[in-house]
Amino acid sequence: MPQLPDTGYLPTADELASIEAWFAEYDAAAAHRDIERMADLAVFPLNLVSDDSAGSGASAQWDREQYVRTMTEVMGDGGGDVAFESVRTPVFLGPAMAVVFTDSTMTAGGTTQQLRYADVLIKRDGRWAFQTMLQSGWGDSLR
Repeated sequence: MPQLPDTGYLPTADELASIEAWFAEYDAAAAHRDIERMADLAVFPLNLVSDDSAGSGASAQWDREQYVRTMTEVMGDGGGDVAFESVRTPVFLGPAMAVVFTDSTMTAGGTTQQLRYADVLIKRDGRWAFQTMLQSGWGDSLR
């Protein structure tokens, strides 16, 4: 994974590998539409930062129930797997906090979509979990 300029903390190779492993696990759950497993990899309340169709910023916090309900609506619950091809750029702010920028191509049901987003991950008890999702276009559903 490419690394952005120095933020004051330089991750070790093992720390970079641990972020890659976390995303491999999350992506596998997403590919199989295993929303409950995806939720297991988050910290709730989950922060969301987005914008709406009018171009205004929006933010919210979701509990696990809201996350599962919304992701099930967005991803559906059947019809085959979803495929992701992603390039991620982690910026470590310390050994237990990273902002990860993602450029991704998602293919589902013969339709391909380009995605760009960022996640804030924190490490608790030695395991990464995502705590904040930053992505354009979710704002109307956050109000």
